[in-house]
Amino acid sequence: MAGLFDPYSLKSAKLRNRIVVSPMCQYMAQDGKANDWHYVHYGSLARGGAAVVILEATAISPEGRITWADLGLWNDAQAEALVPVLAEIKKWGAISGIQLAHAGRKASANRPWEGDDHIPQGEPNSWRTIAPSAVAFGGNRPRVPEEMSVAEIARVQGDMVQATIRARDLGIEWMQLHFAHGYLAQNFFSALSNRRTDAYGGSAENRARYLLETFCAVRKVWPEDRPLTVRLSVVEYDDPKHDQEMLEESIALLKKMKQEGLDLVDLSIGFNTPQARVPWAPHLLADIAQTVRRATGLPVTTSWYISQPEEADGLIREEKVDLVTLGRPLLVNPHWPYMAAKALGVEKAAWTTLPPPYAYWLERYH
Repeated sequence: MAGLFDPYSLKSAKLRNRIVVSPMCQYMAQDGKANDWHYVHYGSLARGGAAVVILEATAISPEGRITWADLGLWNDAQAEALVPVLAEIKKWGAISGIQLAHAGRKASANRPWEGDDHIPQGEPNSWRTIAPSAVAFGGNRPRVPEEMSVAEIARVQGDMVQATIRARDLGIEWMQLHFAHGYLAQNFFSALSNRRTDAYGGSAENRARYLLETFCAVRKVWPEDRPLTVRLSVVEYDDPKHDQEMLEESIALLKKMKQEGLDLVDLSIGFNTPQARVPWAPHLLADIAQTVRRATGLPVTTSWYISQPEEADGLIREEKVDLVTLGRPLLVNPHWPYMAAKALGVEKAAWTTLPPPYAYWLERYH
């Protein structure tokens, strides 16, 4: 059985272990452009030994930002600002990835530590929000979004394609489309937020149409030899019946995406309603991940409360997931892979590219 520190290959991506850095919004960009914060942040995660470093949710248009401080990839200046960040990731032996996103009805918000709420309409730093239906998220984001026309749907899909082309031309090695967390794509997919009566609403097939069309449009411009993945919310913890239906709908959608060239799915939670009752517990999505893996035949990863080396290694050995995606444990300690390898008794697995000063002190006085 493969373990956490066995290598893994997906298309042209050769992973040195099974550890993936989860996209974690930093809300530190200016005009959508990366800066020294991102250079240091992502460089440290790559240097620490993770196999894949996926950049945070990166907006495909100004309206697609969650906050004013999101990364963006809707112009060439933003692409140019990512060049040194990507070079630093590659320098330390990690695979560079990006998550392309549109925030939908959750857009035009303050940064989390500044309220995490909708910026009042009419203020200079506010912008319009759009969604499949004029249904508000609620809670601290009560704004009712504008319902998208079919022409507007096509425009947003075009924005996703253009951002993909920029990512492709930057040499990014791993693409993830953000179809989760209550943002635009999931607004279409979920019956809780999609009240449309046209071809993009109603039945499960119609609600999945936006996601499948967008995926296929990206597939046409993304290189065949580089991994094309999605992050998909498969449960919303709204009620058990709805969650079971959503899981079944998600499996059906993933099977179609697999036929169109999907390489891997990162499973997540909906965050599509403030009333959700998430049963937080260690690796709470692992069993669901195994169900999806078996039903679709797709490689699968997930995150959420995976923090201990033994449990991360066990999830892979038990074939519940193919990769482990970590967020907060790597913020606490970017060298979590080093510590995990030590805990599991794996010699020289994750830190062979560590700079000499680190390698000297960590190996001499471990």
